Amino acid sequence: MLKKSLVGLLIQIPLWATTLDGITNYALHHSTIIKHSKANIELNRLKREQVNASKFGEIDLVGSYTHYNHPRTLAPMTPADMATNPQGVATTKDMFTTGVRYSVPLFTGFAMTQDVEISHLAFAMAKSKFSLTKEQLVYNIRALYVSVLSLYELRDAQLAHIKALKALERTTKDAVNLGKKATVDLLKVQRDLYDAKAILDGINANINKTIATLEALSGKEHIGRLHKISVHPKKPRYSISALLRKATNLDRLKIARYNIKKASKMVQKSKASYYPQIALDSYYGYSYGENDPTNPKSGEWADEKNYQVAINAKWDLYDFGKRDASIQQAKISQLQAKYDNQQALLDIKKSIIQAKEDIKKAYSQYVANQKQYRLALKSEKIEYARYTSGASSINDLLYAKAQKMLSRAKLIQSKYDYQKAKYYMDYILESGVKK
Repeated sequence: MLKKSLVGLLIQIPLWATTLDGITNYALHHSTIIKHSKANIELNRLKREQVNASKFGEIDLVGSYTHYNHPRTLAPMTPADMATNPQGVATTKDMFTTGVRYSVPLFTGFAMTQDVEISHLAFAMAKSKFSLTKEQLVYNIRALYVSVLSLYELRDAQLAHIKALKALERTTKDAVNLGKKATVDLLKVQRDLYDAKAILDGINANINKTIATLEALSGKEHIGRLHKISVHPKKPRYSISALLRKATNLDRLKIARYNIKKASKMVQKSKASYYPQIALDSYYGYSYGENDPTNPKSGEWADEKNYQVAINAKWDLYDFGKRDASIQQAKISQLQAKYDNQQALLDIKKSIIQAKEDIKKAYSQYVANQKQYRLALKSEKIEYARYTSGASSINDLLYAKAQKMLSRAKLIQSKYDYQKAKYYMDYILESGVKK
């Protein structure tokens, strides 16, 4: 019954393991990096709305209090008004006003139009940056994930190495007790055994640290054992020209092109100062005040309705070179954006070539390590036979075992280095995130 329970438990363990797709999807929804990038999209969306709304002007509730040294009328008066009913004209030294003002720009030299288009470009850039953030997050999670898997295999290999050394320790101890081997042989085996155990502790520590990094990056509080993935290195067959054609619509290049457009709009905006600035300003409200002592109705409060509509114009004729300097700065920024775009193209090409060579290198190293490991296995068997027959020393056998362990570790590392290199190519081509 106990045996059946243990079998059932072992069958369920993989179901509890964290998969690569599972942790990637979790990170894409819960990582603080993703949340921050999403917030940046929302921020740019609100800025775009703010710029669009500015085209319609502002409606303000206004009010004031003013004390004068001489009495003033509550509203502008003409001589005819004064002559018709001079006793009915309210005057005060303390005037209050309340009203509503509406102001709107009518013509800004196309500066507002450029602001609107710039805000749309900024919003598009924020979305492209969000896509890049997701790609980078997925790549980093993948790289950490396979690093942990690599450490798992190294730990298993180290445990097997320790088990073999323990078996050798028992065999050597029996041989020493029978007088067939020297005590120094046992001491050497035990020395290597202690060293192997220390290496195992280091591997376990690296596993814990890497998983902690993975938890922090994904936003997941606890990650259990990771589910293994199938890694089978194959000889890479990439065409640089085909990859470059595929890369023409990458978000990295989109952002560079957006920056060129934005810089062009900034140049157009800087030229707005050559045009007149025209605005509409309107007001509707009331003026209040207590009639001053010289007024026939002294002490009584009065009010007057006021409204006005004005069109204001301003045209800078000369500013001592200020706007010319501003335009030149915008043009230089536009030139820099073009240079950045050219550099982005070169960087993409360089990254693709580097990624291709890294995959090629990792594959070659994997093939070489496979051959080395097979040779190390044969060498260990030969040295064990020689040692048990007395034809060689314990040093030769321990060296052969160490070389076998080293070649196995290199084989494991090169296998996952190959997978990391493929993930990096996906990152460069922005194909790591499932669309």
